[in-house]
Amino acid sequence: MTTSAAVPRSFPRRRILGAAAALAALATPVARAADGWQPASLHQARQLDLTSPITGQTYRIFISIPSTPPPAAGYPVVYALDGNASFATLALMARTTVRSNAATGASPPVVVGIGYQGDRDYAMARGRDYTPPSGATGPANEGGADLFLDFIEKELKPLIAKLAPLDPARQALYGHSYGGLCTLHALFTRPGMFQTYLAASPSIWYQERAVLGGMDGFSRRVAALPSKPQLMLAVGELEQPSAGNGPLHGRDAIAAARRMIDEARELGERLKQANTLSRVQFHLLAHENHGSATFPAMARGLEFFLA
Repeated sequence: MTTSAAVPRSFPRRRILGAAAALAALATPVARAADGWQPASLHQARQLDLTSPITGQTYRIFISIPSTPPPAAGYPVVYALDGNASFATLALMARTTVRSNAATGASPPVVVGIGYQGDRDYAMARGRDYTPPSGATGPANEGGADLFLDFIEKELKPLIAKLAPLDPARQALYGHSYGGLCTLHALFTRPGMFQTYLAASPSIWYQERAVLGGMDGFSRRVAALPSKPQLMLAVGELEQPSAGNGPLHGRDAIAAARRMIDEARELGERLKQANTLSRVQFHLLAHENHGSATFPAMARGLEFFLA
């Protein structure tokens, strides 16, 4: 007579169940994927490659228009830099405002992403378009933000206005990192171009804080407008390492020297005290680093813009 070995009481029952589940999975036929995988697309979104005579560059423009009827004044609109990375997330976030419209009264915005054709020259392209002029000592192939903003104002905005009725008094610009730098440059030098500026993790450190030079005459430019614009600043709490536990090295030392948190916070306080803008808001995003900060910054930015 044969007998089976008893399982010791100390042997965890969940291990037995886990092993049994694994054996059952091996015996279960694996579902077969259908042939002909297709690229995924975002509902209610379109894209167009557009070559600008002003900059001589080709941009990939993305747009999402709400399915709900426009308000009497037209849809609010958000223009997002780094459109290849930011557009899909921002468009999906904007669509959720449709569901809460009855409760909040917020009108869902049109979202326009400004991106590039491919990844090969992406870093060079954004370095050229998003950085402000910094004098003769600036890096080659950078400092083209003014031409880029001309493209948005003179070529892109009129094109988007033909696709949907837009509210000229409710337009926003969102940018992260170098895009946040460009957003601040636009605010300081062209405060009437948008009514809301959303700068996430702005690279204020760029070329010895060259962007702050645009604040010369800023108050005068704002005073000439029919209404003051507003600014939201956001930065991740992990973007500025502390030397509290000893000297920093490598990338941590560079990040600490750039003072991402301090620069954004100090700029916000400076603008609040000057009372130049209608509203200034600063967010320190818990547990976020430079890359991950863009997602909660988008959410905060939409809330700020549509409030």
